[in-house]
Amino acid sequence: MKVSSIIAAAGLIAPAFAGDKGYGNDKGKKLVTQKELVKDIKLKDLLAGAQKLQDFANANGGNRAFGGGGHNATVDWLYKTLKATGYYNVIKQPFVELFTAATIDFSVNGVEYPASYMTYSPSGNATAPLVPVANIGCDAADYPAKVSGNIALISRGTCPFSQKATLAKAAGAVGAVVYNNVPGPLGGTLGGVGDYVAIVGITQEVGTTLLDLVAAGEVTATLDVNAIAENRTTYNVIAETKTGDKNNVLVLGGHTDSVFAGPGINDDGSGTVGVLAVAKALTKYKIKNAVRFGFWSAEEFGLLGSYHYLKTLNGTISGSAREVAKIRAYLNFDMIASPNYVLGIYDGDGSAFNLTGPTGSDTIEKDFEDFFKKKGVPSVPSIFSGRSDYAAFLQNGIPSGGLFTGAEELKTEEEAALFGGTAGTSLDPNYHQAGDTVENLSKEAFLLNSQSIANSVAKYALSFKGIPKPSVAHRKREAEASRFMVRFADKVAEEHKGHVHASPCGQGTLLQ
Repeated sequence: MKVSSIIAAAGLIAPAFAGDKGYGNDKGKKLVTQKELVKDIKLKDLLAGAQKLQDFANANGGNRAFGGGGHNATVDWLYKTLKATGYYNVIKQPFVELFTAATIDFSVNGVEYPASYMTYSPSGNATAPLVPVANIGCDAADYPAKVSGNIALISRGTCPFSQKATLAKAAGAVGAVVYNNVPGPLGGTLGGVGDYVAIVGITQEVGTTLLDLVAAGEVTATLDVNAIAENRTTYNVIAETKTGDKNNVLVLGGHTDSVFAGPGINDDGSGTVGVLAVAKALTKYKIKNAVRFGFWSAEEFGLLGSYHYLKTLNGTISGSAREVAKIRAYLNFDMIASPNYVLGIYDGDGSAFNLTGPTGSDTIEKDFEDFFKKKGVPSVPSIFSGRSDYAAFLQNGIPSGGLFTGAEELKTEEEAALFGGTAGTSLDPNYHQAGDTVENLSKEAFLLNSQSIANSVAKYALSFKGIPKPSVAHRKREAEASRFMVRFADKVAEEHKGHVHASPCGQGTLLQ
């Protein structure tokens, strides 16, 4: 049996039907064009899809976190919707991951303050003095002896949250509180299970208040993290066109899960719905190259779904590098309707941040730029930070790109002049919160970005001109280069703070 047949039988890629060569099975349909596919994307359809996701969250405790009722309803809806078109081979790809969530109570001198759970933090309950940590808590020497038996107060910055949680535990702290280094809320992930102290995130404003209190005298804090941890089965949804060249495949997608704190209608319901709208519109047309839509689960817990999918293709779990080489390009859409948005495009050529994607990523970036120029709107570059599902594709040497409208970072005066909105306010003030609802989407950004997705899909469904066909050896070199460059994302982000437009979520390296 051929490797591709084995993989298809295992449910890892959508199998090709007999005779599905070129676009001969699309008799009676006209060849897709960029202009026509863009016209097919309507705001009313996007908002209806977003409302559907909101309804799933409302019926299931206010969230669509992976493995829960809201997310399972999302997965089933996507599967049934795509299957009903008859245009795609559709699978639900199962995998099991550890889910964690928590309720949190945090108070200082009897006054309660809002705090956010750090994914994978253990439970903990302590009442003890609050002790500031020197510098930013990335070195053992930053933790004074007084931290032992007390609660560490640490600034965000440079190193991962997991490193701070590990060092605080090693120093004897009974809890840790990380305050943001920019205005706005702070949530994050520890990336996986480890030897951590219970840890939460607070805003810069609260952090400043607490530092002032400590400076005036001893401060007693109570930190109660009541965490749950359970293995959950969850699913990626993969839909591939029945027609088109299976050796030249466009893959695009976004993640389907929300954080536990809210419904995630921008993050990433907007990407989910935008990609689905394009998938539905494409069914009217003939294509030349196969198109594969990936709806990834468990992104919020460390990009788990997209990494699992690539492992099933590249030989880590099964498959081979030949399967990866069939993917000519990957397009990622994670938050495309932020209420205080910028129109961000991943910096594939490295001209803005000197972190390039694999060869062909520059073409992907330019195609998005050209679309916005034709629409008469500006755009800005976004850094390849490794904080969204494109990371797995970059690390397999696959040319990548995508769009992003912003998360917790603040809009600059220059960006307000370009896009409107409010300078000094987060691009999405509801990021990772209960307020990430259907009411808090930018309709303008939602429609424009979804139309831009359609424009690129139509182009690559006909031709990958400008994106060279790789050899296995070429992909290996590109993958090694991408893994090397992401090591510098932290430094680059610090140098460009306020202008990086880094993708959110996931287990990234950026500005932890």
